[in-house]
Amino acid sequence: MKPHKLPSPSLSRALARALSSATITTHCGPAFPSKTVTTANFEPSLAELRHHVRCSDFVAIDLEMTGVTSAPWRESLAFDRSDVRYLKVRDSAAKFAVVQFGVCPFRWDPSNHSFVAHPHNFYVFPRQEIAGLGPCDEFLCQTTSMDFLAKYQFDFNACIHEGISYLSREQEREALRSLNSTYDSSEWSDIGKLKNVRDIPLLSTADILFTARMKNKFGEWRDGLFQEQNQEDQIQGISKDSKFQVTFFEMHPALRLNGFTSHQLKLIQLVIRKHFKDLSYVSVNSETSGSQQLVVYTDSKDELNLLLKKVKEENHRAEEKKIQAAVGFRHVIDLLSSEQKLIVGYNCFLDIAHVYSKFIGPLPGSPDEFVASVNKCFPHIVDTIILLNTNLMFQEKMKRSRKSLASAFTLFCPQIAAGSRSTDLGSLSHVKVDVEVDGSRSCSWNPGGKHEAGYDAFMTGCIFAQLCSDLGIDFKLRDSSNQLALNEKLQKYVNRLYLSWIHGDIIDLNTGNKVADSSPSHSLKKRYPTILFENIVIIWGFPSKLKANEVRECISKAFGPTSVVSVFHLDATAAFVQFSKTELVSDFLLVKDSLERSDGAISVLHPLSKLLEGGNTCAANYDTYNEICGSPLSEGLFADQAKKVGIKWKTKLTECKVASRGEEHENPSLQANDVNTAMKNVEKTKPNTIDQLGNASSRGQVSTFEIEDSSRVAEANL
Repeated sequence: MKPHKLPSPSLSRALARALSSATITTHCGPAFPSKTVTTANFEPSLAELRHHVRCSDFVAIDLEMTGVTSAPWRESLAFDRSDVRYLKVRDSAAKFAVVQFGVCPFRWDPSNHSFVAHPHNFYVFPRQEIAGLGPCDEFLCQTTSMDFLAKYQFDFNACIHEGISYLSREQEREALRSLNSTYDSSEWSDIGKLKNVRDIPLLSTADILFTARMKNKFGEWRDGLFQEQNQEDQIQGISKDSKFQVTFFEMHPALRLNGFTSHQLKLIQLVIRKHFKDLSYVSVNSETSGSQQLVVYTDSKDELNLLLKKVKEENHRAEEKKIQAAVGFRHVIDLLSSEQKLIVGYNCFLDIAHVYSKFIGPLPGSPDEFVASVNKCFPHIVDTIILLNTNLMFQEKMKRSRKSLASAFTLFCPQIAAGSRSTDLGSLSHVKVDVEVDGSRSCSWNPGGKHEAGYDAFMTGCIFAQLCSDLGIDFKLRDSSNQLALNEKLQKYVNRLYLSWIHGDIIDLNTGNKVADSSPSHSLKKRYPTILFENIVIIWGFPSKLKANEVRECISKAFGPTSVVSVFHLDATAAFVQFSKTELVSDFLLVKDSLERSDGAISVLHPLSKLLEGGNTCAANYDTYNEICGSPLSEGLFADQAKKVGIKWKTKLTECKVASRGEEHENPSLQANDVNTAMKNVEKTKPNTIDQLGNASSRGQVSTFEIEDSSRVAEANL
């Protein structure tokens, strides 16, 4: 079947305007129907979602987070290699919280020739439901992100007070391992726990008086059990004290302890252990009666052991139930994973990283490990931005439009974006989408709130459905038993994510291989020249007054007018320098190191002296940048980050130079020879005057990308 042809751009724009004017009156209709889910309605909503996901053709997702970057230099930059880009995404996913999760299953309804969407908007909050178990009890908030959420009426109260907590799979496994280890121990028993209180010193008069009173109280009760004529009087006397409730536990006489502090309970355990062989302190966690502290009478050691075995089993079951209850929102992720439906996102690399980090386990250290792990959990993922950027038909339609989710939604799904099903464009193969929430189905509504995760997931799914139709996938003829993810028309796009938007690096989740973006219209590729990472030096700690052009001038005066291809600021005191030749990297590092070791006039008069002013300038090759980005720390300035990571040296020479430096004590002339060689290379290329440098620039010998700052790359990421 041939793919459907899109209307011409001019016709599309005219029709979009006509539709907009035709449906403007619909904005007085009902609000966009979306199911908001909090702790109050999570269980029934999960049951409904499970049904919708199982019946769906694909599921769209979207996340809202508390921030994106933990430091300015952790922004996505032009000089980020793909592995560094991954490390920055890993840092973001580890440090910021997911506060809203949109899940929207889409099902094709053959009777109405339309899709039915079920948008769910989950409020999520990383609350620790069990002490010491669960998500980290702290996370970062980025001012711009929080302001952004507030701008779009995000309900912070609902998130914090009613947000659904969760455990990752790794946290659940660790909790169960710890629980089983505790209960499998041969030493486990509630009496065994009394070893911890055996030697509690009674330092205060209050403790001494309390233990004496408890000894008398338990002694009177125990003695009353053997004196039938006094038993009723003893029970009545005990019952008058609200802190002691006479009861039976597993057919044994017992006292339930109420209203005691944890310290007092420890003292009670001490009294029982020291003075009563036939009484036992038992702590019970029951599903039916909750937590109870009891003192139980047993006739023999065998009875006691049998009792403790039952208590152990009951407590173990109760603790397992607590852990299962704490899994919370992760049940949604497990559902998406187990059903193996096609997961659809929009520019969703960071979203997928968050899903893994929050609900599976800590993100692996490398992109290759990440790819393998994600593919096991979610075998079918499609990023709609991949379709828009790599398909020529969609590129043509998008070339004059922004690539934001809202813009793509308006462009490809004008009817749905307007909240109405107009008949004016019914013949133009626009996909129809109805929304169903709590059994109520709608085909018209006011446009929803942008950046609400449930609505954004809905927009994402609508765009994908339309793109599938434009690719020639006819849902009317499609067999519902065949997975959409396996459709041959989608194979070029499934399981591919942008690892680096700036470089157009796409990673294939099936193989782990990087696939270059073949799009001829990749605007970022046009803007930036080829970056050779082996030719890059990172410099930090130089005076903040130095601008990119001054950094370039210092180095060019020493190594020649064409030695520097580009200079790019990470922040006020750190920059990348890309050299024109790989050997200039080692030459620069060696000359810098030599100048810093020298006290002579040459170190003052040398062109690099301006860069080294202050004595805090450090430099290394690109691998050091990778190493620093891999640290979980995040200081505001890159120079401070390097110190925090533990870097104490000022210059990290290349491998061969480090080897020669290590032999200096055997042959001091080695370092001098290296420096002389580097200096000779410098002399061959450096200009005699600054004027020559200016002339070289005017003759076109200097790249237009020589001087850059971070603002331009930040622009490129919008």
